[in-house]
Amino acid sequence: MAKAAEQAYYRFVVLFFNCMLTFGSYFCFDIPSVLQEQFQGNLTCPNGTLSNSTANGTGACVEGLGMTPQEYNLLYAIYAWTNAVVVIMAGFLIDKLGNRFGVFLFSFLTVLGSAIFALGSHFKGTTYLLPLMLTGRLLFGSGNGSLTIVQNRITAFWFRGKELALAFGLTLAFSRLGSVLNFFLTQRFESQYGMQWTLWGGTFLCVLGFLSAITVSVLDKMGMKQLGLDGVIQEESRKVRVQDVKRLSLRYWLLVLTIMFFYNGIFPFIADASKFIQDKYSGYSQKEAAYIAGAVYDSSLVLSAVVGILIDHVGLRGVFAVLCAVLTLPVFGLLAFTFVPPLISTIWLGITYSFAAASMWPSIPLVVPQATLGTAMGLATSVQMIGIGVSNLVVGQILGTKSSDVKIPLWRWQYMMIFMLANTISCIVTSIILNIVDYRQGSTLNKTTKRSAAQSAPAQTDREPLMNEEDNEEINNSPSINRT
Repeated sequence: MAKAAEQAYYRFVVLFFNCMLTFGSYFCFDIPSVLQEQFQGNLTCPNGTLSNSTANGTGACVEGLGMTPQEYNLLYAIYAWTNAVVVIMAGFLIDKLGNRFGVFLFSFLTVLGSAIFALGSHFKGTTYLLPLMLTGRLLFGSGNGSLTIVQNRITAFWFRGKELALAFGLTLAFSRLGSVLNFFLTQRFESQYGMQWTLWGGTFLCVLGFLSAITVSVLDKMGMKQLGLDGVIQEESRKVRVQDVKRLSLRYWLLVLTIMFFYNGIFPFIADASKFIQDKYSGYSQKEAAYIAGAVYDSSLVLSAVVGILIDHVGLRGVFAVLCAVLTLPVFGLLAFTFVPPLISTIWLGITYSFAAASMWPSIPLVVPQATLGTAMGLATSVQMIGIGVSNLVVGQILGTKSSDVKIPLWRWQYMMIFMLANTISCIVTSIILNIVDYRQGSTLNKTTKRSAAQSAPAQTDREPLMNEEDNEEINNSPSINRT
């Protein structure tokens, strides 16, 4: 009789709770984007308080925390910089100590960080406000970025050679569901209950993620024991060394750079999108601007699973990486130099983002071994966050240091979009080189998931240095990779 862990339903149950790990943390991540006016609003309003402006630039006073654009963008920059430092060691520790260690530690850090961030809002108008909120974002970033690595590692373990891109797509969809609900609900919740309760509500959602971490840990442990793989994976983990990083393949590093440049144009834009829409286009309230900015996540939420199935079927991950970057170029051009309704651009960006996420990240398990996947994911996330952190700081400098009482000049927004265009062009260059190198090394990235898994053993050119032939054969023949 087949064991439960060998059945398809079991890995999809694992996937469900694995997806829920980051639902709450992704909700929390972009709360500042939706409440940008409140974060940058005046400490006091002499003529009364308006927490919800009907249109930006009308002269209405918005009461808030009194942050400058630079300080506001620093909330995102410190998240990115923290990830850049922490995830490298986190990935290595996950490879050495296992998934269960990772999900407990890093989900707890998201709860602690979001709680300190919410606590900071109680110190409005004091010198404690910014240090507390930055500390909260630092801890939150340490947990959330590393939690994503564990999440991807669990997904790759259970779905490698199966519905890999679909599983990654569903993981993204659940995460983006948190982001979408944030853009739809946060501003309304804040208008009724205030910023402080809104931030504490985000902390509660992170607690739900911690409960999911407990559940997925139990399922993962039970499944590996049923499959007789617990000891095998632990033995392989003991062989992982820090020095192995030097031997990661050229394909891996090109893939990492492609991811970094693409995301440099996504997250920094979303962080300031609500303000941009209100400043450039007339007639949009804060709530409407937040909905339009959130269309990036709406599109990816709807398309992620479908795109994952498509890429599992046709492969062509490298080709899709190039196409995503090329098709993203017009988006920032439209935003910078035309007055085409912004909803068109944000939906368009969400579509290319969906294809990029489903083609780029699932490619990493195809060019590194399972035993070192956490380290590889950690390095990729670190480079990505370095890029995003630098981009957030650059955007903060471009937009200026004054408060958000008045509109930011259009020419500043145009410079910001040109900076996004430069990142997208860089993404095109690295993705083209990636396809050339991949073609010369067997076109692993442009095969379907099952063909890639079936043919990876005889063509391990970039994975052999981290594992010897006997180790690869043992793991590739084990039921964790080739379950039917």
